[in-house]
Amino acid sequence: MSDSLVQKITDFETKKSVHINLTKRTHSEFRKELFDHSLSMQEVFEYFASLVASNDERATEMINEAKNIKRTKTLEKLNKNEVDDLYDAISHVDPFKKTS
Repeated sequence: MSDSLVQKITDFETKKSVHINLTKRTHSEFRKELFDHSLSMQEVFEYFASLVASNDERATEMINEAKNIKRTKTLEKLNKNEVDDLYDAISHVDPFKKTS
C-alpha cells in the first residue's frame, strides 16, 4: 500500500467531519480575524474542541455563556408566543356578548 493510501485510511478512521452554519457576517468576520493570525477555521475549531475535551476553564465558561444565551432567547421566544396567544384569545372575546 502506498503511504498516501495508508494516510487516507488512517484519516478516515481517526478524524470526524463537522458541518456548521454561520451567518455570512459571522463567517466573514471570523475568517478575516483568523487570516490576520495565519490560522484556519479548522485549526481554531480543533483547538477549541480539544480545550473543551480537557475541561479547560475558559472553554467551559464559553459553553456556559452560550447555554445562557440560548436559554434567554428561548424564554424570550416563549414569552412572546404566550403574549401573542393571550392577545389572540382576548381578540376572540366579545365583552358585549351576553353570557347566560
